[in-house]
Amino acid sequence: MTAFADLPTSLAGKTENITALTTNNESGIDPQQITGVFVTVHGHFYQPPRENPYLDAIERQPSASPFHDWNERIHHECYRPNAFARVLNDKGELVGIINNYEYMSFNIGPTLMSWLEKYDLEVYQRILEADRKSGDRLNGHGNAIAQVYNHIIMPLANTRDKYTQIRWGKEDFRSRFHRDPEGMWLAETAVDYATLEAVIAEGIRFLILAPSQAQRCRPLPTEEQPESEWLEVGGTQIDPTRPYRCFLPGTDKFIDIFFYDGPISRDMGFNDVLNSSHNLAGRIGMAIQGDHRPAQLISAATDGETFGHHKHGTEKCLAYAFTSEFASRGWQVTNFAHYLSLNPPTWEVELKPVTAWSCSHGVDRWQEDCGCGGGGGWHQKWRRPLRDALDWLRDQLIEVYEEVGRKFFLDPWQARDEYIKVIRDRSPANVEQFLIRHQSRKLESGERIDALRLLEMQRHALLMYTSCGWFFEEISRPEGVQILRYASRALELAGEVAGVHLEKEFVDRLATAPSNVDTFRSGDEVYRQLVVSAQVNFQQVAAHYAISSLFTTYQPEQQVYCYTANQIDYQLQRMGSLTLAIGQLKLVSEITWESADLTFAVLHLGGWDFHCCIKRFTSRRAYTQMKEQLFDILQQASAAQVILAMVKLFGDQNFSLENLFAEERHRIMRLLTQETLVRLDQLYTQVYRDNFGVLRAFHRDELQVPQELQVAAEVALSNRAITTMRSLEQVISDLAFEDPQVGLAEIGELEAVAIEANSMRCKLKIREGKQMMERLILRLLWHLLHDANPTKMEAEIHRLERMVDVSYRLNLGLSLDRAQEIFAKALSKQITPNFVSVSAVLEGGKGDRSPAWELTQMRPLIRLAEKLKVDIDFWVSQLV
Repeated sequence: MTAFADLPTSLAGKTENITALTTNNESGIDPQQITGVFVTVHGHFYQPPRENPYLDAIERQPSASPFHDWNERIHHECYRPNAFARVLNDKGELVGIINNYEYMSFNIGPTLMSWLEKYDLEVYQRILEADRKSGDRLNGHGNAIAQVYNHIIMPLANTRDKYTQIRWGKEDFRSRFHRDPEGMWLAETAVDYATLEAVIAEGIRFLILAPSQAQRCRPLPTEEQPESEWLEVGGTQIDPTRPYRCFLPGTDKFIDIFFYDGPISRDMGFNDVLNSSHNLAGRIGMAIQGDHRPAQLISAATDGETFGHHKHGTEKCLAYAFTSEFASRGWQVTNFAHYLSLNPPTWEVELKPVTAWSCSHGVDRWQEDCGCGGGGGWHQKWRRPLRDALDWLRDQLIEVYEEVGRKFFLDPWQARDEYIKVIRDRSPANVEQFLIRHQSRKLESGERIDALRLLEMQRHALLMYTSCGWFFEEISRPEGVQILRYASRALELAGEVAGVHLEKEFVDRLATAPSNVDTFRSGDEVYRQLVVSAQVNFQQVAAHYAISSLFTTYQPEQQVYCYTANQIDYQLQRMGSLTLAIGQLKLVSEITWESADLTFAVLHLGGWDFHCCIKRFTSRRAYTQMKEQLFDILQQASAAQVILAMVKLFGDQNFSLENLFAEERHRIMRLLTQETLVRLDQLYTQVYRDNFGVLRAFHRDELQVPQELQVAAEVALSNRAITTMRSLEQVISDLAFEDPQVGLAEIGELEAVAIEANSMRCKLKIREGKQMMERLILRLLWHLLHDANPTKMEAEIHRLERMVDVSYRLNLGLSLDRAQEIFAKALSKQITPNFVSVSAVLEGGKGDRSPAWELTQMRPLIRLAEKLKVDIDFWVSQLV
């Protein structure tokens, strides 16, 4: 029985097509016996690093709403859908789930892969599994290729940075995919011969470039034809259906290059080619050469985010094309490494001097006012001053690194190249081993901190060159601000480790970078307003801890972003409306190992008013005296007296709610408003009840309802719905698995709310309702498919169906994607392999299968499949 999760089937869901296509995809045909047309679609999956350099975490980005940040939003729209791409029938029902990464060539930026590994391990593992499976299918050549580490424009990088970017990209790839990369993606495909020299030296076999980057080509010499004429192809006339060999000038060193088909790739991004697999195959078919060559490769390359983010739902087109449409035309789905193993280059190519795929002016998009990326009449005159300022800073940091680094490291630059192993694993044991390998002598505790500061300084010096900072039209965009924040962190680390003060001159240089926004005028104001304000020190972390401790019970050792907070002492007292907390805290940076011993006092005056003070811990005696004095003054119940004492003991600097990091600030804001919201909910509910008959009369007579009454109805019914959902979540516990009647009262109440809301034409606002109902449905479905009592299955399925129905009736925007994935996996792994055929049931026997799903159990499961929009024609055909 074929695994349902891997079933490529026709849109009509015909059994014979399922069987035939599955056989083709899993037959183990030797690819080396195949000639003809090969197809590769390459996705360049990448997001710029968005982490706050001081917290090593992405903070909330309002522009990505309703998601937390842009990584999360694009993941929801693209990365996860491609790991679980749906094949649907003509009724929109699921007939198969395809892992697109198993069939497409791809690179995923290391910083994005780190985010995926942390935030969605399931998708991360699907990507790794896809590379393994593609390697099994294609003679050991997996689909994944590496990428230069943080997407810098390689021709604009100095030699050391070129090599570090390649080495970091290779090591990150190796640590994830457990093999050496055969190919590498250059950021923006930006290339020059110095870059080629570096990638060749690092053992990369091939690159993927745009056809516009080729200058001329010719057949490689053979015995029959030792000399051949060069063909000029500088106007993108190069034939992209074959690989080319590119030699370093004056040497026999070479790298192989694939040029993707430019017109197809553009059509994928900007036309309707991805509207259907038929359109995609038709467009690819137009590129096939009819000269009877033994083999040819039709390849397209585009941003991976095209598939689902830029073009919603197009991952479905890819899934069906890979597993059905291409095969029906006799085309072999492959990747570049596999094709190269079958068809080594017979042509040579020379490249234009300095080029990229997204700039017609070479690489000026990342250094000049070339017009690329502009919009609304805005200039990009800031690009050159920004580039020059960062180059100046890089060179200053090189001097710091070499001068101080040679005191600690056997070879500072080798240590930097291998620092990627620490970036991948910051566990104390791994960092310790790294330092032992590279230290020139045994380092004292403070020296080890400085050594790590130096390496972090260099990491941020590389991150500040991330290409996105120049890509768009304005320096004050988030991308430009982000690279300046990396520069700021590098400046700070240089000052800490070497005592140098470079920030003033750096900011002066930014003053020559004109902004299009009057608020800023130039880059120095962008730095002051948007970069300096985001800097974080130990005192701010301690203030964050202190204020949030009033609403959170912290463990003796607690993780606070990239800091470990060790609570040495903590005491809290309340007096009337006042709350005072005093504590001693040791903070340790996971990144640099530097630490700070601090004391804090935080006074909550009620509502939004907080007064928090921080200072260095000096002695146990001084701390105890301070604590006793403040708690004594608190007994007077005078906020003014407590604040005066805090100022005297700690100094004038204080922190308030606005100084908390955004995530915690927003959580506390919601907590502080909760009591007010409860009172408002009660008020609106009373207004709604008192005017229920009036509202019904307005709606009955088709009159415009007074806004105040309609709002009251929507607030009251929304509150009633969410309260019921919370109650449902509470009762759906282990008890619910034993008794399928549990939760029915709450479901009935939600059904009543839906009816009432519909009659009152209310648009309910139930923010967390979607996620809550999806969680409950998944939990009950998992139990049903794995641990259900067969005698109670009918009742359990009935409960699930009602939950799905009422979620739709409440207009929650319910997504069944995860439920479909669980159901599909169960069908393939548990249900159908153990299913007792109809004849066996009729004969009263179960054969030798145990445990088994009987006909009486399958019927309600079939009904549930229909509710989950899963096409079960294949399984129905086994029952009749």
